[in-house]
Amino acid sequence: MAGSTEMASLEESFRKFAIYGDTKATGQEMNGKNWAKLCKDCKVTDGKSITSTDVDIVFSKVKGKTARVINYEEFKKALEELAPKRFKDKSKEEAYEAICQLVAGKEPINMGVTKAKTVGAVERLTDTSKYTGSHKERFDESGKGKGKSGRENIVDTSGYVSAYKNAGTYNAKVKK
Repeated sequence: MAGSTEMASLEESFRKFAIYGDTKATGQEMNGKNWAKLCKDCKVTDGKSITSTDVDIVFSKVKGKTARVINYEEFKKALEELAPKRFKDKSKEEAYEAICQLVAGKEPINMGVTKAKTVGAVERLTDTSKYTGSHKERFDESGKGKGKSGRENIVDTSGYVSAYKNAGTYNAKVKK
């Protein structure tokens, strides 16, 4: 059999996979989904000698008739069942040792998990360069608020329509 430190790390891996994805799990029992994940993440399944179907069949064999989960002892039995299939060229004991080494010390892998953006909502919402319409008028170029002048409509008495490009050029044209 495997050494005591290896068995401890094997049990630790069992507990980590047992609680994976289940907030109510205690780590004492593992469901079929997490058993399949353990076998996939620890590379027990290779797609040739052991497939996901084999993993599910072994899980059904070792669990109780009406049970939906396996405990640590049943987990070791399941590894014993898979070991000779995975390592055909080794003896039963050597195969079990090798499969325990595959699983020992491993943790569930989070694949395809969406990462949170580092830019928070506050920075995005307070970025004045992204403001449009009347909101844009409330801030100067540096992003500092204009205060009351940014909120009030100040009457333009120049005689030109607001935002007219050639404002103030009439006198220059008439003098010519």
